[in-house]
Amino acid sequence: MKKITLITTIFITAFLLSSCVKDLDVQPIDPNVNTVNNVFTGPTAYKQALAKVYAGFALTGQNGGAGNADIAGIDEGFSSYIRTYWNLQELSTDEAIMSWDDATIKDLHYQTWSPNDVFLTAFYSRIYFTIALSNEFIRNATDAMGSASGTFLSDLTAFRAEARFIRALAYYHAIDMYGNVPFVTEADKAGAFFPRRINRLELFNYIESELKAMENDLVPARQNEYARADRGAAWFLLAKLYLNAKVYTGTDRSTDALTYINKVISAGYTLDPSYQHIFSGDNNTSKEIIFPIAFYGQNSQTWGGTTFLVSGSSGGSMASRGLGSWGGMRTIKEFAAKFNITQNSFASSVTYPANYNAGKDRRGMFYFDPSSWVWDISNVGTFTEGIGVTKWSNLSANGSAAPNAHNSFASTDFPMFRLADAYLMYAEAVLRGGSGGDLATAVNYINALRQRAYGDASGNITSANLNLNFILDERARELYWEGTRRTDLVRFGQFTNGSYVWQWKGRSKNGAQTSSFRDLFPIPINDINANPNLVQNPGY
Repeated sequence: MKKITLITTIFITAFLLSSCVKDLDVQPIDPNVNTVNNVFTGPTAYKQALAKVYAGFALTGQNGGAGNADIAGIDEGFSSYIRTYWNLQELSTDEAIMSWDDATIKDLHYQTWSPNDVFLTAFYSRIYFTIALSNEFIRNATDAMGSASGTFLSDLTAFRAEARFIRALAYYHAIDMYGNVPFVTEADKAGAFFPRRINRLELFNYIESELKAMENDLVPARQNEYARADRGAAWFLLAKLYLNAKVYTGTDRSTDALTYINKVISAGYTLDPSYQHIFSGDNNTSKEIIFPIAFYGQNSQTWGGTTFLVSGSSGGSMASRGLGSWGGMRTIKEFAAKFNITQNSFASSVTYPANYNAGKDRRGMFYFDPSSWVWDISNVGTFTEGIGVTKWSNLSANGSAAPNAHNSFASTDFPMFRLADAYLMYAEAVLRGGSGGDLATAVNYINALRQRAYGDASGNITSANLNLNFILDERARELYWEGTRRTDLVRFGQFTNGSYVWQWKGRSKNGAQTSSFRDLFPIPINDINANPNLVQNPGY
């Protein structure tokens, strides 16, 4: 794998490419060169440009698969937003461990990363590439609104709000993972400059104000085209921001979280009766998903995204799930134990199907073949040491081929936000003392998830069972491998030097505490060296 080399910031390049020609008021001789003047030419063009802003979450370049990457310095397949986001949020925790030897990938689970880590830098670059696309769209949409009218003006208003939401989501990932970061908006003039550093509190206030300001410009909840942001998505992101406010700002905002969680829950989303359907190749029909990142194997081809999640988690004697098997990530015994599953749960006489489950909680989609796999991981680099995870599939939920299936690329969408998480956030915010909710309702929401998981009421809890430790484990059982675990562990004080350790944390086979400064990732060293306004996070 090539070592990443960054320019000052990725968005400066985007500004120069998209805006410098406009500033000089000239047009290129080659009509194939896209500039602002021939990209933003009418209503249809604005929608196409907005599609590119959304595509930054799913795609890695212009050709599909590989060949013309959006960001430089890393293998294009490794560089997708969802893939790098998932790596940082999951491989650094008890939910996933990687067998590959690509560059520094194992340092994530060991929690031994450094400021020159290629995967930390790749996600940072993805965040700012997305912010650059959003800023450029917002700038041009705002200019066009001065002369637009009728349906075009209404569309532009909604389009601009969606781009602001996408930018807010990218900045949310920045505040969560990197803390005090570079800051730029559409108000900054294009050109080479050193972006200022924004501290965590100020960035929190900015994201909050942006989401509130755009709320009424977004299409009402559940009324937009599939995979486009609406008010439900903005409410959900605000709830996430408030739930983590004490980490980001030092002030608990559980009451505010409940305000927006209640808006989400009241908007008409419904739990999918099939947990497996939410992560299958036909999950675009799930009524539980609030905001997905859409993938389409025929037309949106990438070695990242859900292609990575399906193929990367399949290998050894596991049955394929609609795509090839790469033998990359699996889970560890401490996580399986949250489902009361041990090695003895897997009988040697069983012929294992694609989505074998050894326990009563059907959310635990695990695979372990006692004849050829090893439960206790001694060699991190051996895929068949550990426990397979079969949650993600490119098959339909009933096991048939997914609609519009492709042999190499997944059509499974990534549910960035879904209703089950809102139920769990409600319960946690109530337990943290927030007003606007009650314990009885929280228990009902949790039991709705557990009744789906168990198929009956045998897994139900009472208010006596509901505490913060239970919520942390229940979030793991419900949301594992969806990119929430690191954030959750940080919020509960268990990511680094808490009382909870897991196998190979701290590069120790039995697990070890790590230093609390690792609750934040470092600002990539190349950006620190290039921008004198930035300051490295403590400890690095």
